[in-house]
This record gives sequence, structure tokens and C-alpha cells, in this order.
Amino acid sequence: MSSYETAREQWDQGVRRLDDAYPEQVPTLERVTRAIQNEIRRRVGGAFTLDELVELYDEGTGWCTDLAVEEAPDEPFAWDARIVADAAFGRYARGARDYAGGRRIS
Repeated sequence: MSSYETAREQWDQGVRRLDDAYPEQVPTLERVTRAIQNEIRRRVGGAFTLDELVELYDEGTGWCTDLAVEEAPDEPFAWDARIVADAAFGRYARGARDYAGGRRIS
């Protein structure tokens, strides 16, 4: 499995986890996810490829957790990178130049 396929699987799971979150947690999780998406935009820009996004993801998501703690300091459920980071990357991937409905354009 390629780095992209592995990352895509994790990102899809993150989006599903966010979609399946307890309703009372959704506003906070969405706020944290948006903050991470904004930071991804700052790091990779508006015009990017999936490979560039995977490269950032492969460098680690510790910064996502740090940002989540900063954004929601009293809500530890929002610090789970498997939800907020993976969902943010999954959503941001949709804007890649080579993204085509879940598949990468060769």
C-alpha cells in the first residue's frame, strides 16, 4: 500500500469518526478541525497536490494535537488526532489539484 493509500484510509476514518461523534461534542470537534485545516492551508498553501499533503502528514501530527489543546483546552475529547487531525487532512485533501472524488489523478 502506498503512502497516499495509507494516509487516505486514515483520513477517511477520521471523517467517519467526526461524523459519528456525540452530538454535544460536534461543535467543538468541528471548531478544532477547522483550526487544523487553516494551519494545513498555511503550511501547504491553496494550490497543492496530494503528495504534498501526504508529506506533511507523514512528518507527524503532533502539531495538530498542540493546536487542538490550544483551541479547546478544557475539552480533552477534542485532542484525539485520530478524529480532528485525520478529518482535517481528509477534508483538506478534497482541494488538491490531483484529487478526483477520493482517487488521485495520475
